[in-house]
Formats: sequence, structure tokens, C-alpha cells
Amino acid sequence: MASAAIPANQTPKTNYLTNGYGLKSWLLTTDHKRIAVLYLISVTVFFFLGGFFAMLIRLELLTPQGDLMQADSYNKVFTMHGMIMVFFFLIPVVPAVLGNFLVPIMIGAKDLAFPRINLLSWYLYIIAGTLFLHCMLIGGVDTGWTFYTPYSTVGSNTNVVEAGLAVFIAGFSSIFTGLNFIVTIHRMRAPGLTWDRLPLFIWANYATSIIMVLGTPVVAITIVLVAVERLFHLGIFDPKLGGDPLLFQHLFWFYSHPAVYIMILPSMGVVSELITCFSRKRIFGYKFIALSSVAIAVLGFLVWAHHMFVAGISLYAAMIFSFLTFFIGVPSAIKVFNWTATLYRGSISYATPMLYAFGFIGLFTIGGLTGLFLATLGIDVHVTDTYFVVAHFHYVMVGGVLMGYLGGMHFWWPKISGRMYPEGWAKLSALLVFVGFNLTFFPQFILGYVGMPRRYWQYPDEFQVLNVLSTAGSSVLAVGYLLPMIYFLWSLRYGPIAEANPWNAAGLEWQTTSPPPTFNFDETPVVTWEAYNYDEIAPKELEAPVGR
Repeated sequence: MASAAIPANQTPKTNYLTNGYGLKSWLLTTDHKRIAVLYLISVTVFFFLGGFFAMLIRLELLTPQGDLMQADSYNKVFTMHGMIMVFFFLIPVVPAVLGNFLVPIMIGAKDLAFPRINLLSWYLYIIAGTLFLHCMLIGGVDTGWTFYTPYSTVGSNTNVVEAGLAVFIAGFSSIFTGLNFIVTIHRMRAPGLTWDRLPLFIWANYATSIIMVLGTPVVAITIVLVAVERLFHLGIFDPKLGGDPLLFQHLFWFYSHPAVYIMILPSMGVVSELITCFSRKRIFGYKFIALSSVAIAVLGFLVWAHHMFVAGISLYAAMIFSFLTFFIGVPSAIKVFNWTATLYRGSISYATPMLYAFGFIGLFTIGGLTGLFLATLGIDVHVTDTYFVVAHFHYVMVGGVLMGYLGGMHFWWPKISGRMYPEGWAKLSALLVFVGFNLTFFPQFILGYVGMPRRYWQYPDEFQVLNVLSTAGSSVLAVGYLLPMIYFLWSLRYGPIAEANPWNAAGLEWQTTSPPPTFNFDETPVVTWEAYNYDEIAPKELEAPVGR
């Protein structure tokens, strides 16, 4: 196959990490790779902050009467946990970190189409995050991450407007990132890189960007309307003033259900890359997987009211949205079946990234199937607002997204850092994450089935055993999440030097050095091969070197 101009095993004299030193060179950079690293640091901080609030929740629920905090404090803790995790981690993490780093390299471009706007998007994210942290320090917010009216407009005495402003600003960061990806993928592909040769990670980010650009303005306007009503009492959502609280729910979920696909689609793209690489086979059903990403992006805008089955919508509307929700499961199932078919008779290597890919398939399948339960009207009316729903969306939004993200980080860490990580510790971490996650959230399916409501700070004694099990699992999960941060930092200094292509993988990103030079390639590469041509690549041992 043809390759880019930089030889595969040549170490560059300078790379994006060494091209300029000092804080100023980082804060004013327009290099997409450096901006990805800035995002990596930022989202990691918010992830562990959100995780801290999650541990407070689990410790509070360790006993039926709750010995850690009072009801109002608990409301603030689960609200801040949800807002941080959704708006400042799950939505931006894969597009902003892996997408920013990889999209230009994977299509043979020197950078994103609008480098300065890319930097601006990070600054907007930081401004939004700082504003939310300030909101947290001056008393927090207690509305839940959904800002449901009329409580958010007239009932809450907390910092709703400031939290809403933080989400509003973060939305612009998301919009700018989506626009940048769309223009870059359309206009800056390398010669020969046609649409049917694009990596599936690019297809996933392209579909995600469509949702970012079309959906985010809706939630931004909705949050503005909440602030306006709270400040000026205009009667938009407050029924006492002639408003309609259901209007808020329609507007909010019109964005926030597609937002689930902003979270999960990029991780699906990561898993497609991992499955084909570590099974040493061409991806099965390339076009179906690619088009299913676009189908999910489109259909995701048609199912929002399944969040509102018990909110007062008509039975006919509920039946239609129930049917549409089942229908959107089809493109997701296409991906899972095609990944499974790719694995069939493959030469599978159980390197750490592949373990995370397996974990993703398992957790996402559980989350997806339980989503079909919730799409069934007769079941949903009994388990809505219970821990069954909590378990469902954590299996999809946290289990799926984080398994994909961690798999991608382990896969591309040699490219990002130029170093390998200790494989033994990485496999232990993957095991702890998978076991800890299931131990934490699977008992919550049972809790919801037997009737424990979500958001309650106290509960009947008969629910304690399962809550203790869930809290124990969260401790295991916390250790599993901490380990990668420790050994990734360790690897920056002590990890073995990475080759340009340590996994013997296909794709343009593996045809440049590790780490890449500032402009990614010495010359613009010309693509003359089909996607995922593993049948043309000589086999190689894919276990990462064990750091010492």
C-alpha cells in the first residue's frame, strides 16, 4: 500500500510536543493536537470532579437513613454530578480529545479547517466550566441536570441562572467543534480518500457533528428561556402565568436525546477501529456501519418524547414515539452484529484496547436492550423515575462512552505521547472497570424493578443490600478509573519509546511518526488502498511492550 512521506519507524527531530515550550505556547496554540491535549487535561479534571460527587451519592445511599448529608445537600450533589458528567465530560470527551487529535491526521490534513475557532472552542469550554465551578462554590444548584420547569423557574432558590449560563456557553464550544469537523471532512481529505475509504471513526464524528450543529442551538435557546422566565416572570413555562411546562420538556429532550448519540457515536467509531485492527480482518459491512451512524444522527431527532410517557402527552403520541424508539434500535444493532461478524474467525489479539472494545459491546448491548424495555409503554409507566432508568442510561452513557474512550486512549496513546504504557496494569484496569461497573449498576436494575425511586436520599430497609453492593462496586470502579491516569503519567517519563505503528494497524495516522510532527506529514499523503486492508498487511504480535 502507498504511505505518507514520513518513514514508518523514523523518529522526528521535532514533533508537536517539542515545537515550542512554555505555558504561552500551549495557551495560544492553534495546533489541533495540542488543543486535544488541553481538552484531555480539562475533561479529566471534570471527570474526577463528577466522580467525586458520584462517590458522595453512593456513600449517602450506603444506609437507609443516609448519614452523610441532608435532603437539600443531596439534591445539589446529584445535580452537580449529572451536569458535570453530561455537559463537561460525556458530551465533549471523545470528539474534543480523540476527535480533535485524530480527525485531521486520519484524513491526511495538516490541521482542522478553522484552527483559531478550534482554540476558541476550548476557551469557551474552560469559561463555561469555570462558571459552573463558581456556581458550585457559592451554593450549587438543585434542579437536577434537566432543569425541569416550573421548579427551575419559580421553585428553586439556588443558582439556576448561573448554571444555565455555563451550559449555554459550553453549547457554543460544541457547535464550533461540530462545524469545524464537518468542513474539515468535506474539504480537506487527502487525494484518493473518497467517502467509501474514510475510517469509520471519521464517519462517526461526522454524524456526531451534524447533531452538535443542529441540536445544540435548541437547548441553548431553551436554557435562555428558563433564565428569562426566572428573571422577568414572562409565563413561558410557568402554568400559573399561562405557560406550559410540557413545552420545556419537548424543547429540552429534542436536544438531549440526540445528545446521547453525541456521547455514544464517537465511541462506536472507536470500537469499529479496534475490532478490525485486533481481529486482523477487514471490517464486515463497512457501508452499513458508516450509514448507520448517519441514520442514528437523523433518527435521533425523532424519538425525544419517549422521555415524556408519563408527563401528560397523548396516548397516540406516546404510541408513535414508542414505535420510533424501537426503530432507532435497528442501526445500533447493525453495528453490533457487524462487529460480531468481523470477530468471527478473526486472528484476535487480546491487547488492552480490544478488552475495552469487548467491554463496550457487552455494556452497550445491555443498555440498548433495557432501553427497549423503557420504550414499551406498559413497562415504562411502572419503572420510569426508578433506578431502572438510572441503570439503563449509565450502561449506555457511562459504560458505553467510557469503554470506547478508554479503548481509544490505549490504542492511540502511543501516537499521542510517543510512549507505550505497562500492558499488565492496563489489562488489570480494564478488568476492574468492567467488573466494578457491572457491580455498581446492575443491582440498580433490580432496585428499579422492585420500586426504588431515583433521586431519593433515604429508602426502606429492604433496599439496603443492593445499595451496599452498588456502593462496593463503585469503589472498585473508582480504582479502575484511577489506574490509567497513573500509568499514563508514568509512561510519559518511563514508558518504552513507541514505534510509528506499534499495532501494525491500517490508516493514515499510523503512517506518520509517534508523536506526529506539527503539520502531521512532510508531504500530503495519497491514498491508494481500500479501508481496513488488513488482508494486505503482514501479521505482527500486537501485545504492547510491558513497561518496567
